[in-house]
Amino acid sequence: MSGRHDLALTGPAGDPASPVHRLDPRAKLLGVVGITCFAVSAPLHAWPVYAGCALALVLLATVARVPPGTIWRRVRGVLLLVLFVAAFVPFVERGDETVALGPFALSVAGLTILGTVAAKATIGTVGAVLLGATTTYPDVLRALEALRVPRAFTLIAAFSYRYLFVLVAEVLRMRSALLARGYRPRTALGAAAAGRLAGTLFVRAHARGERVYLAMAARGYAGTMPQDAPLALRRADLAFLAVLGAALLALRVGVELAG
Repeated sequence: MSGRHDLALTGPAGDPASPVHRLDPRAKLLGVVGITCFAVSAPLHAWPVYAGCALALVLLATVARVPPGTIWRRVRGVLLLVLFVAAFVPFVERGDETVALGPFALSVAGLTILGTVAAKATIGTVGAVLLGATTTYPDVLRALEALRVPRAFTLIAAFSYRYLFVLVAEVLRMRSALLARGYRPRTALGAAAAGRLAGTLFVRAHARGERVYLAMAARGYAGTMPQDAPLALRRADLAFLAVLGAALLALRVGVELAG
């Protein structure tokens, strides 16, 4: 059940036969990065840019048939944390104009920053979630390699993703063993067991890494994973990038000229 739950929160979703799913992973990666960059680099009051980026994500999710509930389950962990931190900005940001909220006086500048951070964080997080919902993780790594991202980065990302769930399962087993032996810390002295647990986990992870490396080397691993077929950009991929880039660029230029 744990493995299924993990895949439900990270694996592809929606309609695998949709036009968005069939796009080359490089096109989807560049498209999502482009939407995020346009939103993040926009000035504070460029709300049309944020709305345009959000509309682009909505259209992608609609075409890919990714349910809103799936998107929400995947973004809430990160997005709520960012919004919680950003919620303190109106209380600490100073400005001439203020808005009364009970006993507190919130600056209008702080509220503007809060809204901007919320918009940018939402666009960036939803974009990353849509990329993961329409592209498998190995395809994302293949796209990064094709875009000449350093090999060390892609290898670390690949093995971290592959063995993260293994380490989490190991921690849960060790925690269950502690509870079965009556571990119920009530004072700070009880934290010593947690320290020994962390040390044991490090030793086990290191030993597992050695075994995995030897097994892969014995099977002829030379730093690259075998691929079924090379990536190829089609007309649909180029058209997707051209339309998306032109629309966002025109919107950004229009907002700059109007401002």
